[in-house]
Amino acid sequence: MKRLGAIVLLATSLLGASAIPAHAGAGVDAALALGAFAVFSQLFLWPFAQPVYAAPPPLVYAPPPAVYAAPAPPQPPAITREVVYPNGRHVLLGDGVTVAYQWVWVPNPPAGPPPPPPTS
Repeated sequence: MKRLGAIVLLATSLLGASAIPAHAGAGVDAALALGAFAVFSQLFLWPFAQPVYAAPPPLVYAPPPAVYAAPAPPQPPAITREVVYPNGRHVLLGDGVTVAYQWVWVPNPPAGPPPPPPTS
């Protein structure tokens, strides 16, 4: 019995050592191997496979996104339209777009006559 086991072991070792190396590298060989594996797994592994059921994910409702009003368009910078002096003032006329800017001098009105002296 030991002799038979030794012979089988020796024959298997010699057969494995003298086997022709496989030539893998062509795409067709890989496709044939994958096809053979698919057929093998369908024929022999199918009776032992347990069906797997996936539960749908829970429904989660998020609050609606915040909505903000559009920002107001930028206002043009405030323009000083009057420059006041003790004897008068300069006034800026026009808007600079449809009517050109223009500075106009406006003198203060002269002082009126002095008030009459008080009567006693």
